[in-house]
Amino acid sequence: MTAPTFTKIHMNGYDVISANSGDWRVCTKSDRLGAFGSREEALAFAASLPGYKERPEQSAPTQKPSNLH
Repeated sequence: MTAPTFTKIHMNGYDVISANSGDWRVCTKSDRLGAFGSREEALAFAASLPGYKERPEQSAPTQKPSNLH
């Protein structure tokens, strides 16, 4: 019986991961952006993307009631 493997590389703000020697995936916390057959292809794709920085969740802006009569 073999142990599961998990490889994760962080590049340009994206996670490049592979599980159990499967495809390499380029992901953010909530989205998978692509899957590739090799680590080099996945890293090249992540390097070509604009830098990713997670933004904090913002609630809907509150509007002040107008004082029109």
